[in-house]
Amino acid sequence: MSPALARLIAGHVFLHACMAGTRMAAPLLALREGHSEAAVGVLLALFALTQVFLALPAGRYADRHGLRRPVGFSVLAATAGAGLAVAFPVFPVLCASALLTGGATGAASIALQRHVGRAAETPTQMKQVFSWLAIGPAVSNFLGPFTAGLVIDHGGYRLAFLVLAILPLVCWFWVRDVTELPPVVAPAGARKSRAWDLLGEPMFRRLLLVNWFLASCWDVHTFVVPVLGHERGLSASVIGTILGAFAVAAALIRVLLPIVAARLREWVVIAGAMGSTALLFAVYPLLHAPLAMGICSVLLGASLGTVQPMIMSMLHQITPEHRHGEAVAMRVMAINASSVTMPLLFGVAGSVIGIAGVFWTVGAVVAGGIRLALRLKDAPPAH
Repeated sequence: MSPALARLIAGHVFLHACMAGTRMAAPLLALREGHSEAAVGVLLALFALTQVFLALPAGRYADRHGLRRPVGFSVLAATAGAGLAVAFPVFPVLCASALLTGGATGAASIALQRHVGRAAETPTQMKQVFSWLAIGPAVSNFLGPFTAGLVIDHGGYRLAFLVLAILPLVCWFWVRDVTELPPVVAPAGARKSRAWDLLGEPMFRRLLLVNWFLASCWDVHTFVVPVLGHERGLSASVIGTILGAFAVAAALIRVLLPIVAARLREWVVIAGAMGSTALLFAVYPLLHAPLAMGICSVLLGASLGTVQPMIMSMLHQITPEHRHGEAVAMRVMAINASSVTMPLLFGVAGSVIGIAGVFWTVGAVVAGGIRLALRLKDAPPAH
């Protein structure tokens, strides 16, 4: 791993940890204040709402301005979002915090993914760098909830949000000196196109749909664990640890991926992840002890942790270089549109069919999508 990539990963960890910790702390505070599961679903949905509308502008902005400027604005927004919750820890302000921290993380991720994708020179190297970069969110999904849970138990919610507000500033320390890549110029004679034209490519559509299935699984886990933990009387630190176990497993599997990247075929990894996730979703609701939930979270993290590097590698291979920002933005927009609607649906469904029913329904949908993943083997070679 190059020093520049290491700095990008470190920056990604601290910015994403702000959002991940807020995403755990805010629902717990809302539940403590007596808000319903449906209200918690709305709150969780807001973490993705800003990314739906900002993704395409953020992608085009990254195509024009590179890395540091988008990340700088994201750092300011994330710090402001968590800082608001320190001053006013009430439900409407928590909703604003969700919008700001979620949008900041999405915009920064687009710029970072575009940057490392352009820096890679071969398909194998692309799988390696995206595997390394994907370690960032996996680590931060442990660091954020675990830190927030510990601080909540020992210092309260205000102190937790204050700690989370500091994390994006550490991100800027790591990213501010990274060298920008030369700008990309569209090929001579290329017609002006719209981002939506990318959906005209069957392989791109198929890749987005498979990504949506698997992103929904992350949303289910993020939504259900705090609700289950609250129902079963688990402390905030135990809930944070269960969520953190999922993230640690996802991070560890991504550490291994670069080592074996040359032997991996993207569509095989994605199809395998879908099959194992469907099986684990069938078992998870039957578990009640914190240790058993933690073990299942570890297995889920290992399964789902393999997916993003493979998706990103394929995405950069099937789209032109001068449109990588737009392509990454389309992916971010698609999965975050799901993240807006899914928690709302989970909240309502959980009240009607129970949490177990939510798990089993999503698991069945993922199992049905394996056929699409198998068809990804027809992807064209890299540009």
